[in-house]
Amino acid sequence: YQRRVHGVQFPLYETLKRKVSILSGEKDPSTLTPWKAAMCGSFSGSVAGAVTTPMDVVKTRLMLGLDNNGVKYNGISDTVRRIYLNEGLFKFWSGLVPRVTWIGIGGFVFFGSYETAKQLLAALTHRPM
Repeated sequence: YQRRVHGVQFPLYETLKRKVSILSGEKDPSTLTPWKAAMCGSFSGSVAGAVTTPMDVVKTRLMLGLDNNGVKYNGISDTVRRIYLNEGLFKFWSGLVPRVTWIGIGGFVFFGSYETAKQLLAALTHRPM
């Protein structure tokens, strides 16, 4: 789970930081306020959560091992096929709202804290980070 989400979240976070710093008139994304960075982290986390939800549904089904009828799933492609045929396309986005909310809040807290700590350390060492 973490690798999939972070594989989307971190590159998006860095891209958003650059875009927000340009729109804010700041020359360097590393000087972005922790509040703005936290918002970028929240948005990137929410997008990452949404994009990776179908993979999380498939992973969860594989971990459970059996479908509602007690029939064993036989690998990723079998799981995807059976979810699609038996439950429909939208089933891949089961749990989307709580997942996006949770990961978005986590992104806000993590990246806001990270940028705050980075700026505090830079001030203590008198070096830009």
